[in-house]
Amino acid sequence: MFKGHPKGLFVAFFTNMGERFGYYTMLAIFVLYLQSKFGWSTSESGRVYGTFLFGIYFLPLLGGYIADNILGYGKTILLGIVIMFTGYALLAMPGTGEFFIYVALAVISLGTGFFKGNLQALVGNMYDDPKYAPFRDSAFNVFYMGINIGAFFAPSAAEAMRNWIMGMKGFTYNAAIPDLAHKCLNGTLKSPEQLEKLASGQIGAHFTSLQDFSAQYIDAIGRAYNSGFAVAAISMIASLLIFILFRKYYKSADVTHKQKKAVKGAQVVDLTKAQTKDRLIALGLVFFVVMFFWMAFHQNGFTLTIFARDYTVSTVAKSTAVIFNISTFLPALIVILGVFIVLAKGSSRNNRIFGGVAALLAAAAFFYFFRELTAEGNPISPEKFQQFNPIFIVFLTPVVIGIFSYMRRHSKEPSSPVKIGIGMLITAVGFLIMVIASRGLMSPADLKIQGGVSDTLRSPYWLIGTYLTLTVAELFLSPIGISFVSKVAPPQHKGLAQGGWFGATAIGNLLAGFIGPFWDKWELWQFFMLLVVVTILSAIIMFSILKVLKRATTS
Repeated sequence: MFKGHPKGLFVAFFTNMGERFGYYTMLAIFVLYLQSKFGWSTSESGRVYGTFLFGIYFLPLLGGYIADNILGYGKTILLGIVIMFTGYALLAMPGTGEFFIYVALAVISLGTGFFKGNLQALVGNMYDDPKYAPFRDSAFNVFYMGINIGAFFAPSAAEAMRNWIMGMKGFTYNAAIPDLAHKCLNGTLKSPEQLEKLASGQIGAHFTSLQDFSAQYIDAIGRAYNSGFAVAAISMIASLLIFILFRKYYKSADVTHKQKKAVKGAQVVDLTKAQTKDRLIALGLVFFVVMFFWMAFHQNGFTLTIFARDYTVSTVAKSTAVIFNISTFLPALIVILGVFIVLAKGSSRNNRIFGGVAALLAAAAFFYFFRELTAEGNPISPEKFQQFNPIFIVFLTPVVIGIFSYMRRHSKEPSSPVKIGIGMLITAVGFLIMVIASRGLMSPADLKIQGGVSDTLRSPYWLIGTYLTLTVAELFLSPIGISFVSKVAPPQHKGLAQGGWFGATAIGNLLAGFIGPFWDKWELWQFFMLLVVVTILSAIIMFSILKVLKRATTS
């Protein structure tokens, strides 16, 4: 999987991994922070969440233009990292008010806009070299793994910081408390018995009244989430150092079309106006389809996280707790990987020794931490569900690459647009799981009146199954789409084209948040059925425009 790639790919891999670790640490707790700290409703949180994600993915259009025409890729990427650090640092400030939250989100969006699309354009440039061109699709699959390795550790980092800060103040996390505490403070709590019971369970806390407890708890959880944002800021420093120290490995690819034309004697590919038009139309059609994928997929940080908090059990048995605790989950994954290396056909003797030793050490770590889990009642937090998508990405990427490689050798590999269409259909299956899981549950509107969490709670495996299915869909769509853009984009608009990909993602993310009012008004199963219908219709559109896309890619 890694053979035949330039070293610059791995610089981009680790730079992206650090940035995505910070981003997903922040995203894992963002909606929870808004609702816990300020008592915002799902609709209010959704508007801010959707607008923020819109900015994150729309501003790469600006970043792409600046890189293509003014600064170049490398300088624009560096500037983006510095700006992102500033934004996360603002969010990390204790006592941050609503105004400064908006400022911080705008700064993070701008920095991401300078960083994200241009790093992908830089990777694409490496594969313009004929020596590396056949590996373009697999390169973006590898690059995508960097995103998800960072994202895998993010929820655990956010949870650890939250628990540590709250523990210092004598509190433990309970998903039901913030909503009840806000109701207590604003005078809308109809029955205080549940909150009194929960408050009495906070053994280390000291308070004089239920109002005092509520105020202290809200302040503590707000500061705890601030510490998670501080982790995100620190990760930006790691990305900055990697990108600066290993510049020599990507330096040759850090050249825009405009800079190439300025060099006398340089070979530059110029398309005709008709070819450029065909390619831009093809990109626009793909962008239109994928925005509905992102509308559905990015429910992970919004309604799926709320489902995890309000409709999913908060304690699990020992066998399930294994996959929610990184101290057991990570060693288990290393054991699987080590055994795979040992048994894999073609593994060298040294690789098998390494795999075997890694598996044995990981197994010892697994059993050591496994003993610390209790038979029942192991707590799980809603943000931890977001670790499943990235780890599924890491382990399924080699499988998907292997399948596509096998099909390529037998001249049966589907085109990139067909892969995207299949991904849309798989997305529909993922949300169909949530339709089934939601039947018979209290509506969000009724739950809002009651306060706290639902009386009927679902097994975490419903959400895990959804995340697994959405991950497979993502592997068919996202890295393939990025690769398609890098291949089809007119040379003079490479940065802008990658920005266009993220612009489509931005519109999808905006829709992800703005369908929040349906969550508050509809039954749960109706909300998830909306996503099923939209993604199926998008797949139909994708399959209907294949001829147009084929003409553009061959021009």
